Amino acid sequence: MSMDRADIAFAVNGAAVSVNVPPLRRLSLVLRDELRLTGTKVGCDAGDCGACTVLVDGAPVCACLMSAASASGTMVTTVEGLANGRLSALQASFLAHGAAQCGICTPALLVAGSALLDTKPRPTETEVQDALGGILCRCTGYRKIITAVMEASLQTASLDFRLPRSGQAIGASPVRLDGVPKVTGAEKFGGDSFPADALAVLVIRSPHHHAGFAFGDIDGWASSHPGITGVFTAADIPGKNCFGVIGPFADQPALAEGFARLRGEAVALVAGEREAILDLDLSDFPVRWTELPHVLQPGDAQAEGAALIHENRPANLLTKGFVERGDPESALADAAFTASNAIDTSYVEHAYIEPEAGYAYLDGDTLVVVACTQAPYMDRDDTAKVLGLAVDKVRIVPTATGGGFGSKLDVSLQPLIGLVALKTGRPAALAYTRNESMMSTTKRHPARMKATVGADAEGHVTGMIFEGDFNTGAYASWGPTVANRVPVHASGPYFTPNYRAEGRAIHTNGPIAGAFRGFGVPQATIMQETLYDELAGKLGIDRLDFRMKNCLRNGSETVTGQVLESGVGIAECLEALRPHWARATADADAFNSANLDRKRGVGVASCWYGCGNTSLPNPSTIRVGIAADGAVVLHQGAVDIGQGSNTVITQICADALGLPLEKFRLKSADTAISPDAGKTSASRQTFVTGKAAEKAGRALREKILRFANVSDKASLELDGPAIVIREGEATRSIDLAALGVDTDGSVFRAEETYDPPTLPLDAKGQGKPYAVYGYGAQIAELEVDLRLGTVRLIRIIAAHDVGKAINPLLVEGQIEGGIAQGIGMALMEEYIPGRTENLHDYLIPTIGDVPPIETILVEVPDPEGPFGAKGLGEHVLIPTAPAILNAIRHATGVLVTKVPATPSRILAAIREKEARA
Repeated sequence: MSMDRADIAFAVNGAAVSVNVPPLRRLSLVLRDELRLTGTKVGCDAGDCGACTVLVDGAPVCACLMSAASASGTMVTTVEGLANGRLSALQASFLAHGAAQCGICTPALLVAGSALLDTKPRPTETEVQDALGGILCRCTGYRKIITAVMEASLQTASLDFRLPRSGQAIGASPVRLDGVPKVTGAEKFGGDSFPADALAVLVIRSPHHHAGFAFGDIDGWASSHPGITGVFTAADIPGKNCFGVIGPFADQPALAEGFARLRGEAVALVAGEREAILDLDLSDFPVRWTELPHVLQPGDAQAEGAALIHENRPANLLTKGFVERGDPESALADAAFTASNAIDTSYVEHAYIEPEAGYAYLDGDTLVVVACTQAPYMDRDDTAKVLGLAVDKVRIVPTATGGGFGSKLDVSLQPLIGLVALKTGRPAALAYTRNESMMSTTKRHPARMKATVGADAEGHVTGMIFEGDFNTGAYASWGPTVANRVPVHASGPYFTPNYRAEGRAIHTNGPIAGAFRGFGVPQATIMQETLYDELAGKLGIDRLDFRMKNCLRNGSETVTGQVLESGVGIAECLEALRPHWARATADADAFNSANLDRKRGVGVASCWYGCGNTSLPNPSTIRVGIAADGAVVLHQGAVDIGQGSNTVITQICADALGLPLEKFRLKSADTAISPDAGKTSASRQTFVTGKAAEKAGRALREKILRFANVSDKASLELDGPAIVIREGEATRSIDLAALGVDTDGSVFRAEETYDPPTLPLDAKGQGKPYAVYGYGAQIAELEVDLRLGTVRLIRIIAAHDVGKAINPLLVEGQIEGGIAQGIGMALMEEYIPGRTENLHDYLIPTIGDVPPIETILVEVPDPEGPFGAKGLGEHVLIPTAPAILNAIRHATGVLVTKVPATPSRILAAIREKEARA
């Protein structure tokens, strides 16, 4: 790109502006960097995600594809221009309908939706889908977005922001407490607040799956490129060049030394002035690559004589998990019927719309990292280790996170920008490109699984054997968690008296496989639920009835020997689906009798999922206090990545304390000021952090009541800087300003920790791995074109036991978003290293791919959860893919055993069946 600059004038949000920039600079960069209108997001720089959509002379345009010169003389409208001192009706409608979750795609959707509403105030669903079809959302499942646009004309801009009164927060659906910045463009994500004087950082990455490398004259190269401040390699790392989310398995260097184990691995950093970095051509960077043999499949990695990817891991086996109960071989030998099969699944990319981004700077002798993340305390500890700093000399300040789904649990750029800041003394900023994000960050584990399930003549499951090899890629990441969680869950939520399951995490030179919404359970559930359909067919039992006959109930023992004394809601979920099942199967029969080339299918699948870590400590700590001005200050350290923890945890604390939501002031995750609420993963925040918030709220209430010398029947009220306490006819007022404050600025304060009660698993996997499980079941209705192999989804019905819906609107949003990701896993998503490293070749569901979703909230309280609540975030994705695969088999008579079930695979299976006939 030429460094020549020109004055370019245009209007933005009604005001005339002039910028002096290179004429070919992307309009998206001009808006963000020159005009600081960071509501316009950058997700791909290729026009694939639509996050940078703005209006140019009233028409939606991808700002990343438009040059600054092309904008000359035009009128540009960004999300910041939609509201004129108050929310627009569409912005208010997004809040009212819960259409914004993480919020990274929300500005673009609002801009495009506004353009539609200008010409069609009451659009149809098809018109909304057409208008917004170029904008990807990974969180919401699109359904609430469609409703918000269609009903915007019914929504007044003066949205009722009144919050529930004291004691009425649980079960209410107030507008999310962090919602307004998401719809105005004011929310700051990882790349939205880089300091003006920050050095820009580029990462040199391996183009090969396995390669040795050597550097040439780095200093000479840097000096020949004006504006380059420095180049940094592993030799510059002052601490231990190794990180990992599970300490005993940590094995990943921040910068590779001598050889790279995977494509996309970081080997060097280039730091320089922003303008120099924007124009830098790295093709002449002095690194010489020597490509080495590589293995991408677990079978090849475990073949005799295969080279070891890590010398200390024989046969390239990272670890394995194991659960055994009873005598499964005998049970299967004696079974009246058995079903066996093998299924392979693929790498799945998280595809959050916000690539990794952040900046680091020195505050005295403390390194501060401001970046998107799901796990601030884990980031702090690994960054400190790599950079040789004491943990109290590293501060992690999470930004808003534009989607995570598990991949932003691992550190990515944190130690890299930290290294540059330490070495130069200047702030250092880095935003991954879409390509390097997809190359270098973690994926869902591909699985190669086989299993057999047996039942007696009455249809009771008697035994199951499961084996799964999970491709964990070049480094450990969350591979041990997947290997251990899968055997616990592979039975599904069904009583299985004789059982053996083994999950193996195997190293290859493929992408690192880590956490992705379910930790291996979605893959195992595909195996188990498709076998259940086959077994039901052999027994001649209705598929839903077969599941009802075998599902866990209160008092059941799991495959780990855990007695589920109460709170088991899978039967209620299946029962809630029964009328829908009868209607859907009748509809399919009628359609199929009248059509030859297209057939309808109906599938059902269930799930269960343990909330939190498997048989390991998993604490969360919450602090809440009353400030002298009468505000309730909640240190809410659970990172909200769109799931709604900022709102849900505050609702729990509010009702436990007995004060209204409107009095709460949030202090979000920051390792310098907020206690550790644990990582946002494993569907733990509502349950674990919510329980800590409930305990903290009750403890604070008790402190106030004791100070006032009243009973626990008294009510609390905040009246300015005073607490009013009423008990019977008596009223007492406590003047907060007259009391001293502690170091935290609180007059009264409580801090509580909750750690779920679990027990270790023994050598046979017997024990109590989780304190609370969530349950769910889904029906998929679809149509298959037998000539093309294409699938059209008609409807998905989802019944999920959440224990207690703390916020029903947010629960629905989680269900719809999880289902959308399950649709992608089932039908289209397949990450292929070196081939699908962008959002053009890697397909995720668009607004037209997600059918109507009917949500049924089942509430079977668990006594361990806060107000009876259970986790939900991962559960909702688990049954979707197997329900779809079962529906495809119902329609076509064939099971696709390589997932995703693409048209070519469906068609091949149909042709193979026809050839056998």
